[in-house]
Amino acid sequence: MQRVDGKKDENWLVNRIVFHEKDGAKVAQIRGEGIILSEEHEGEEDIITYRLCATFLVHKQHATYHEEEVHTHRARMRAGQIIHDERVEDAVQPHVQGLVVFESNDQDFDRQFTYDRRAAVQYAERWWNDYNPAYKKFEVDCTNYVSQCLRAGGAPMRGEPDRNSGWWFNGENWSYSFTVANALRWYLSGSTQGLRGKEVADARLLRPGDVICYDFEGDGNYNHNTIVVARNAQGEPLVNAHTANSRMRHWAYVDSPAYTENVVYKFFQIGL
Repeated sequence: MQRVDGKKDENWLVNRIVFHEKDGAKVAQIRGEGIILSEEHEGEEDIITYRLCATFLVHKQHATYHEEEVHTHRARMRAGQIIHDERVEDAVQPHVQGLVVFESNDQDFDRQFTYDRRAAVQYAERWWNDYNPAYKKFEVDCTNYVSQCLRAGGAPMRGEPDRNSGWWFNGENWSYSFTVANALRWYLSGSTQGLRGKEVADARLLRPGDVICYDFEGDGNYNHNTIVVARNAQGEPLVNAHTANSRMRHWAYVDSPAYTENVVYKFFQIGL
């Protein structure tokens, strides 16, 4: 995701705790680690840009899990005291005008594949806060990351070299559906060969390895994707994601700065 113009982050930490309380869970512990990325000086103020990795120990009913998230922040300091701190990322992929991903009519392509959900989730866990050097890293990396997880689960690629066709990556080039959120959403709903998704109405019907697509503004442009890695005690999906790197996050994203009341979700079961 990317920053959404005009939306205020307010206190994301408080928002996260309040969300879990409303969901019937308790944040028992919070741990944070920061890495300074840059330092600037502006008059009497020091401007520190840093990366914060926050870990939440969440209790819900009889289950306990760690939820992790990485944000970039910018703090203004005067005389050694923080006078202002803001989160400077969390955003959505811009709409690509005229982008259409279509099916390639490959008669020889195997329509069936066995999806290894465990392998997809293992990949998602390994790379949730890191970047596989075998792939290009994007500033808005959510769909690229999800596609890598799907590929690790055995999803077959096709359509090369047409970027508008199929779903593929070859090291130097890639289809729009491999890296653009809106393109992957439409590819999953329309594909009849290889990688394809079955849309379901309820997030609780998803299993680890399935995919959720997000249209935060409700304008028809899907701008974020996540992969399900687990479910909580009530059967709600927990997801991993890139850009604002997240692990075991509740699927709804209601405490995200990108969230609006107009949000539309698409839930896809993979490999059916």
